[in-house]
Amino acid sequence: MTLPVTALTAAICALLMLFLIFKVVGQRLRTETGFGAGNDPKLDMVRGCHSNLIENAPIAILLLALLEMTNAHHWGLTGLAGLFLISRVIHIYGMHQHFADKTIRLRQLGVVGSALSILALALWVLYLFITVNLVN
Repeated sequence: MTLPVTALTAAICALLMLFLIFKVVGQRLRTETGFGAGNDPKLDMVRGCHSNLIENAPIAILLLALLEMTNAHHWGLTGLAGLFLISRVIHIYGMHQHFADKTIRLRQLGVVGSALSILALALWVLYLFITVNLVN
């Protein structure tokens, strides 16, 4: 059994994670901060971008995989995976905008999009559990 939507989503999340790791390391080198955020707000922000992705991506990827293994609708999964990934990118960009005192809206949009995609995936799993296991 192959899981192409899950695999692509995980690969893109991995690339985003590596990008954010380099942003954190770069800021650590610039500020000579070996541990924590020190007193540098930008380091705190890039660490927040990284940790937020690390907190959200595993559950989204796991839910995608579970649904894909049940042969759930491919385009529905692709749409939710796309929403999650776009929301993660918007969140990262929005964090940088918020840090630059421009706007918080993109950060908020990224959070809402990520949460809605995870909510939809979780509800889909619950729906399948109820209709396949409890009703039949």
